[in-house]
Amino acid sequence: MNDDADKRSYHVERGDAPPIPSGCPVHPTWSPLDRAYLDDPYTLATQLRDDHPVFYSEQLQYLVVTEMEEIERIFVDHETFASANVQDPVFPLGAAAQAVFADAPDYNPVAVMSNRAEPDHGRLRVFTRQGFSNRRIQTLEPYIRRRSHELIDAMQAAGSPTEFVEAFGFPLPGETVFRFIGFPEADDDMLKEWCVERKAFSWGNPTGEQQAKIAEDMVSYWRYCRAFTAAKRDTRGDDLASELITLHEQHPKDLSYREVESIVYGLSFAGHEAVTALICNTLQCLLPRRDQWDAVCSDPGLVPNAIDEVLRYNSSQISWRRVTTTETTVGGFAVPQGTGIFLNFASANRQADIWDNPDTFDIRRPNAARHISFGKGVHFCLGAKFAKFETGLMLEVLAERLPTLQLPEQTFDYFPNITFRGPETLHVAWS
Repeated sequence: MNDDADKRSYHVERGDAPPIPSGCPVHPTWSPLDRAYLDDPYTLATQLRDDHPVFYSEQLQYLVVTEMEEIERIFVDHETFASANVQDPVFPLGAAAQAVFADAPDYNPVAVMSNRAEPDHGRLRVFTRQGFSNRRIQTLEPYIRRRSHELIDAMQAAGSPTEFVEAFGFPLPGETVFRFIGFPEADDDMLKEWCVERKAFSWGNPTGEQQAKIAEDMVSYWRYCRAFTAAKRDTRGDDLASELITLHEQHPKDLSYREVESIVYGLSFAGHEAVTALICNTLQCLLPRRDQWDAVCSDPGLVPNAIDEVLRYNSSQISWRRVTTTETTVGGFAVPQGTGIFLNFASANRQADIWDNPDTFDIRRPNAARHISFGKGVHFCLGAKFAKFETGLMLEVLAERLPTLQLPEQTFDYFPNITFRGPETLHVAWS
């Protein structure tokens, strides 16, 4: 195994895009950051798919793939289509952000899971998969249920209506993943503040001033993770960080200490942003359809399939990225090495040749789990089971405590980024 210094950094700034594939349709104006697309990606994604299953976005400078079969092929062929760019900024960093990182030579996390190539990805996955064991996930159930009840108690005390993201949807997933890693509860507010804008850095198009502020928070957060991991070496607990340190000590040639630090750094954001969006999207889907909400309230056994249907119909993750490692072919077009690939889940998850009436939400849909929202192949989302388990518990408690929950009339705003999708605010009421 190479030394840490030889490994790819966790975030790498994007270079110049290769030439547009010859003969490929080019869309000069569409971008996943367009306000109309952020508000309703599914209708527009279907139109784009019907026009051209594969096309080049000049605004994004990525090749866009819209059909399930080709997306799955790209996921499975991880040697040709690498995951190296999934955490990288979509657009170049400004001078101010570059200066922040230049002044912090100790900011040196390495790529570990979602953005690490084989064979190192497989090596690391062996260890992190142990941390996501059924036993460890199950140990969090009492905490999730207790905190769910506490947050609902606070909601009821404040009175109906309330803003759900602030009251429940944001704090609970963040606190849960922090307990999973082992971070102390006293640090929760500080950690949430550091993590909140990460999606703008890697998946949005922030201003130069915003980039610099996010970069400062990322440096502070990395330093916190390093200090936390060092302290865990002396004081272990029943948590992921302690388990990874022990595994490093047992297998120092197969799991480096820098990789342990970097896993802690990377998981804390990935482990809660998508879950916040998923629980909010679930309420967006269920509450206006009272027959389906009432069915979930009456029968918690419907919850797992309902969550898969949400992941298909209104996913918290509507795209992912890849980059070609060699000259190859996509959609019949010759594609140069180094081409960014934008995998459009919003179109693939609504294909009529896979699902009957794909624009209808149905918690009893027999093949709801056929969605692509957690990826496929060797990089299939390691936390998929955890995210669905956590969301399911939250939904069960909400249905038990607040069966009259409803959505007042409102408009929804979505944070401008290319991948994660959930309402920034969600007002709910109950009787």
